[in-house]
Amino acid sequence: MLSIEEQIEQIEEVLRKTPHHKATNGFIGSMRAKIARLREKEVEMGSKGGGGGNGFHVKKQGDATVVLVGPPSAGKSTLINALTNAESKVAPYAFTTVTVIPGMLKYKEAYIQILDIPGLIEGASKGKGRGKEVLSVARGADLLLLMTDTSRLNIISKMTQELEDAGIRLNKSKPDVIVERKAEGGLDIASNIKQDLDKETIKEIAREYGIKNGTVTLKEKVSFESLFDAFSENRVYIPSLFVVNKVDEIKNASLSGDVIPISAEKGIGISFLIEEIWRALKFVTVYLIKPENKPDFSNPIVMKQSQSLKELAERIGSDFSAKQKTVRIWGAGARFPGQEVSFSTKVIDGMQIRFIQ
Repeated sequence: MLSIEEQIEQIEEVLRKTPHHKATNGFIGSMRAKIARLREKEVEMGSKGGGGGNGFHVKKQGDATVVLVGPPSAGKSTLINALTNAESKVAPYAFTTVTVIPGMLKYKEAYIQILDIPGLIEGASKGKGRGKEVLSVARGADLLLLMTDTSRLNIISKMTQELEDAGIRLNKSKPDVIVERKAEGGLDIASNIKQDLDKETIKEIAREYGIKNGTVTLKEKVSFESLFDAFSENRVYIPSLFVVNKVDEIKNASLSGDVIPISAEKGIGISFLIEEIWRALKFVTVYLIKPENKPDFSNPIVMKQSQSLKELAERIGSDFSAKQKTVRIWGAGARFPGQEVSFSTKVIDGMQIRFIQ
């Protein structure tokens, strides 16, 4: 029986020999989808093999979870100690961290769980170097910090590729593709946007992912890769920040504007990094006002920018939410003090809120 790599090589050989023109687009799309599916299978098989999972199951706590991802000896343990109350063992050699070390960062009323995980190495997406445990923790993050040091700047792209191969999409949104499955009737493709891929090619790709009947609605321009992401069930979409450590060890460091320079040991750039974590998590602070009190800032609560006042009430408690009939706001977002608004209103940083039964 052929291995997955051998199957992929056979398909790639067929594609190399296939002329590219309109009549072969559907076939090429189907073959590329087969390769993508085989890659997913390879990752799934790697995640089931080898290595113990002791210590890799950490309960999510606080308002968000941030996971530190990086190669061995990049300084992740030193950073988590600088950010939180964790006591992660620090030593100048590889694989000091052999389990997940949790810590808690409190900032602007938010409790942010920081997880230090073992170093990510090449081949992690296929299970190498306890990759299955490392990547399973990363998949559950609200934010990833991809961290390296000044001597290994090129490794950021390699880490990004390992995460991509494991179905983790960084700083991307899920393709705006809606799939409505039906029991029968064939497959329809609907879009008001001119597509580079013809409908038959899109159908062939959908069928490869088991979508045989229904409607696929494309609300954006799609490529082969974005269709694979839209149809796959193993993709997760996570915001990320790129951090370069040990900047104190070099003079006149020239770093890309996309990275955050720090020295975890010397404390350089830590305050800025914390502010960037807050921004990337899209947190806002709102203030609850008791019915008998005047508006003030004594009862802060942390929410996400996209959340509504209804979600805020539900966070306080389902019984509380069910009893509330009216909501009024002051400050940020209010056209006038005490404005009555809909429960679907989105929270805004600094908003003062009173729920009324």
